Amino acid sequence: MREIDRLVAGFKAFRREHFEENRDNFRDLAEKGQAPKILIIACSDSRVDPAIITQAAPGDLFVVRNVANLVPPCEGEDSGHYHGTSAALDFAVRDLSVRHIIVIGHARCGGIEALITTPVGAAPKGFIGNWVSIASAARDKVLQEMPTASLAEKTDACEKEGIKSSLANLMTFPWVAEKVTAGELMLHGWYFDLNAGTLLALDPKNDAFHPIETLFPDAEID
Repeated sequence: MREIDRLVAGFKAFRREHFEENRDNFRDLAEKGQAPKILIIACSDSRVDPAIITQAAPGDLFVVRNVANLVPPCEGEDSGHYHGTSAALDFAVRDLSVRHIIVIGHARCGGIEALITTPVGAAPKGFIGNWVSIASAARDKVLQEMPTASLAEKTDACEKEGIKSSLANLMTFPWVAEKVTAGELMLHGWYFDLNAGTLLALDPKNDAFHPIETLFPDAEID
């Protein structure tokens, strides 16, 4: 129970140090509803919390977390399957009218490692295997371009290619593509390096990841 005790103690600290000090803000959030401008699609990995990484406040982010931060391609609404990530995307874009969608991948991703170690052509195993197969094209590209690389190097490359794959899949949703084309929605790909504590951003001009500070040099907290 010690693990649960830590969570309860953490809640007590949150209520004392954050909720009570910002009671008016939380009341506004409760009464007026949410109006985030940013949707983040992140990995379920316990080491990568997008709100902590970005120091976001309650109400700032609409967050979807799944294994390997993947976005599936658009399927028909009556396809007969359950679509948790697609449903969250639908709500964020069409109901909340977010202005930005950020796909955040990260180093040492277990889901991507499971994908990269699955032989090409082999049947996916279990729920995880089926899910990460969404990024199989990214895996195939890495294996073709880096046949002699180490597993760590292939996984690192596939983590970044997986982000690109998710960004491409976002554009298969008609209402996402329409808003992007109209300039009402922007898509971003970010990559968090757990080892170095650095955040990289995909530069669409050269399709490469660079330190986020170089792409947003004037970013400061108001």
